[in-house]
Amino acid sequence: MVPHLITALTGPTNELEQRVLDSMPAIERWFRLEWMEHTPPFYSSVDIRNSGFKLAPVDTSLYPSGWHNLTPEMLPLAVQAAMAAIEKICPEAKNLLLIPENKAHNSFYLSNLAQLRRIFHMAGLNVRIGSISPEIKQNTTIALPNGESVTLEPVQRVKGRLLLKHFDPCTILLNTDLSAGVPGILEDLREQYLLPPLHASWPVRRKSRHFQSYEEISKRFGKLLGVDQWLINPMFAQCGEVDFAQDAGMECLRSHVDGLLTKIRRKYKEYGIPEKPFVVVKADNVAAGSGIITVRDVKALDVLQEQAKKGLKTLPAAEVILQEGVLTCERMHDAVAEPVVYMMDRYVVGGFYRIHAERGVDEDLSAPGSSFVPLAFDHSTHLPQPGVKPGASAPNRFYMYGVIARLAMLAASYELEATDPQAETYE
Repeated sequence: MVPHLITALTGPTNELEQRVLDSMPAIERWFRLEWMEHTPPFYSSVDIRNSGFKLAPVDTSLYPSGWHNLTPEMLPLAVQAAMAAIEKICPEAKNLLLIPENKAHNSFYLSNLAQLRRIFHMAGLNVRIGSISPEIKQNTTIALPNGESVTLEPVQRVKGRLLLKHFDPCTILLNTDLSAGVPGILEDLREQYLLPPLHASWPVRRKSRHFQSYEEISKRFGKLLGVDQWLINPMFAQCGEVDFAQDAGMECLRSHVDGLLTKIRRKYKEYGIPEKPFVVVKADNVAAGSGIITVRDVKALDVLQEQAKKGLKTLPAAEVILQEGVLTCERMHDAVAEPVVYMMDRYVVGGFYRIHAERGVDEDLSAPGSSFVPLAFDHSTHLPQPGVKPGASAPNRFYMYGVIARLAMLAASYELEATDPQAETYE
């Protein structure tokens, strides 16, 4: 069952919601058949932007934090999904080792670990948190604002297995994207399941590969619904390494920005959209830097290049992805907002709104100053309501968000299959 999240509905709606509701049986069957052929990521979260004329994922995390933002009402679904995920991978699992980020001292992040520990404990596992940080040399207990505490224990590697004192897990859950690189302690483990696999981490992963998979899926899904796949797919392009300060890769960047803006203008004209198109340029892998720049005109790149040559901060030298900018029409407490949907195995388990009072409708909200508004579940009597006018039903809106998030999750499964070093290849 897909949960339906509640919040105040604002902003324009479109025909897409009606198509999704009318096609619900076909959509669920389509997903069911896909999951017979493909393995979903162990857990994931998807940032979605709703511009009123377009609804699309803009980022997919395969090592999601922020689980503490899910409300208690969401936990039963998360626990059920955790049970299904563990049963599929290691039915006899007894002990689970949770490995956090090395710099795990922020109280929000530690609260996220406590929530994950709670979910898997209720799913029937003994859960302990083991740090691979060289700074953690002995058990370190940290109190949380809500009265809970988290104990970080130093991980030992013995005969190819990761252990804690008096604790030998069969399953290891990473809650770090390893953006600084894959440490040797995690490689070539002996008879232990590492989730997600190492090739899901940023030293291997590329956003362009993910959105290439998503584009393929959105084309098939658009055909199923009888809608233009552009309505759910952010167009993108990719460049090799770009360095503003050294003038490396700038011709490629200019060419792709110009081409992408032209394509977006064409689509806006087709749909009678009065907004000004923009392109978002960001690192193709987070490890190279998380800077994001917004470009509305190719000439803006010259200004950014001049700033970089003067030593002012722009995008770090990196492989880059250029993505069609998607506005957000969502509002919470008069602040710009975007929904973030959380999944475990193939199930939507909850979500929240990321809001930012100081950001505009065309800006990245995942920045200092952002806050989170949990999305509560609708009551069981308010399942998706076919026949209700588009935009008038919260359950219908959030069912649609869950569909888009699952499309991104499916794209991640395609992506992981393509980069799996253990996968068999056939000529």
